[in-house]
Amino acid sequence: MDELSKRFLEKYLSSISTAERNKYQRFDAYHFCSDEVSANNCVRLVINGEKRATASLLWAYEAEKEPLPEIGQLSVITNWKKIPQCIIETTSVKIYPWNEVGPEFAFEEGEGDKSLNYWQTEHWKAFSQECKQLGREPNEKMPLVLENFKVIYK
Repeated sequence: MDELSKRFLEKYLSSISTAERNKYQRFDAYHFCSDEVSANNCVRLVINGEKRATASLLWAYEAEKEPLPEIGQLSVITNWKKIPQCIIETTSVKIYPWNEVGPEFAFEEGEGDKSLNYWQTEHWKAFSQECKQLGREPNEKMPLVLENFKVIYK
């Protein structure tokens, strides 16, 4: 986590009680998506309460040897330029194959028209590109990490 995100997180943590602060054990900072326009749009949707979920390719976590998100984890969400915009708390983490993601999750992810069709079209493009970088072939059974969250600080 860079210094700007650390300060943003510390500002939040110093505003809550010690008991509340002690319940949080994992922290990270990131922006959504792999391009500036999408990253900045997604953080705006999060702040506005429209985006309450995100999906990631499990294979990417495995390739990077990154731990999966956990319930109760705090994440500083930045814009593309890594300027903190808000803090989210993970409320749910599930692993599903691509073809079992339903319309409820697509709506929670809050992008485009919030339909499953939009979600599938856009995420297939993104995950296909990510699979290519990982040397994997995208398929309808590829495992996804589905994470729900709530904004706790802006």
